[in-house]
Amino acid sequence: MNISPEYESGRTPPQRLAGKVAVVIGAGQSPGEGLGNGRAAAIRFAREGARVLAVNRSIESAEQTAAMIREEGGDAVAFKADIAKEEDIIAAIGDADLMDITMDRFDAIYQANLRGTAFTCKHALAIMRAQRSGSIVNVSSAAAVGLYPYVAYKATKAGVNALTEQLALQNAKYNIRVNAILPGLIATPMAVETRSRQWNRSRDDVNAERNAKVPLGRQGTGWDVANLALFLASEEASFITGVCVLVDGGRVLNRI
Repeated sequence: MNISPEYESGRTPPQRLAGKVAVVIGAGQSPGEGLGNGRAAAIRFAREGARVLAVNRSIESAEQTAAMIREEGGDAVAFKADIAKEEDIIAAIGDADLMDITMDRFDAIYQANLRGTAFTCKHALAIMRAQRSGSIVNVSSAAAVGLYPYVAYKATKAGVNALTEQLALQNAKYNIRVNAILPGLIATPMAVETRSRQWNRSRDDVNAERNAKVPLGRQGTGWDVANLALFLASEEASFITGVCVLVDGGRVLNRI
């Protein structure tokens, strides 16, 4: 089998995002143990040579991410933007049955999950169309395709999937790819710490319950999401567009 020179034994493979600019929305994270999906993606992209714009509603958290990247010798700048409110995501945990949810709560979840994604894509696409290239990786949720009790969250994440497919179709002629990641149970600070506080249970108990629901026997980490995001953003995925990919350890197969 022929092996290209850069992949011969003892040689370092080329960085997959060298010369690229990566804008990572939600690159900060909630306080707590572990690494959030956005922060992990920002670090992973930088390690592959991308110049990273770390965007978050908390400039302090975004700056922490940028500083972590710079400490490794990467190139990153923090930027404050309130395009998706974390408290709205947290509120989605309790949105419950449609008969119980208020109009304001539904609108807040819609604005954070679907409208925020759509308008971020709109402004990114304007630049990408002009340069006739680009890759968008949206973050949806396994909740969009599996059984899930919270109606507004599920509906808006399903909307992200439909938006992804439509944008992929409409922008293929500009050499722009649009895909989405559907994380399942991921041990991020926002997911675990929030439930620990709300349920008045220890972090270990929350983790144990979530681990037990995954066929692989554990929750994912921010790195699992970041690795998929890197692949979809890179030229290795140059013939992939309009797909919504689960990263859930087989959780959705249980349909519970």
